[in-house]
Amino acid sequence: MLLNAAFDYWSWVVIPLLIFFARLIDVSLATMRHILVGKGMKHIVPFLGFFEVLIWLLAITQVMQNLTNVVCYIAWAAGFSTGTYLGMVIEEKIALGYQMVRIITNQQSEELIEELKRHGHGVTVVPAQGAMGPVKMVFTVVKRKDVNAVIKQIREFNPQSFFSVEDIRNTSAGVFSNNGSASVIGNLFSIRKGK
Repeated sequence: MLLNAAFDYWSWVVIPLLIFFARLIDVSLATMRHILVGKGMKHIVPFLGFFEVLIWLLAITQVMQNLTNVVCYIAWAAGFSTGTYLGMVIEEKIALGYQMVRIITNQQSEELIEELKRHGHGVTVVPAQGAMGPVKMVFTVVKRKDVNAVIKQIREFNPQSFFSVEDIRNTSAGVFSNNGSASVIGNLFSIRKGK
């Protein structure tokens, strides 16, 4: 009787938990791998892929050995969805790469430009013609982790301006702020200051 209870506990609790956590890890790795492929980080992607598939094989083996246990299916699906979310949170935390912020303003933009420069961002200003008359296009390429601060500066100094943010895969040269570690591991485990 005691052996039967232990077997039931193992089959209905431990194995589903192992499947859940295996899927959580392998899907998080898959999400990160896809994001890193898009960022051109080809040196780390094969290692993530290796561990992703190894963990997936361990999890699917347990599901196949327990085909009559519906809790294993639920654990598989829950691990997948939670792993997807966790992968996105991790990617957001490490904030890899650069983004271009394009600001179009018909207001005086000198204060904003000086504020961006004061924070170490390179700024390019191009006169342009908008639908309502002359405008200035202000371009700055910033680290992803700095984008929210730049948007805050835009809203403070030019609240009526139009801006857009887009990913950049590669940069060749330029002026970038030097305010923190650029490593994946450093960004992942850095302590973030509160708002």
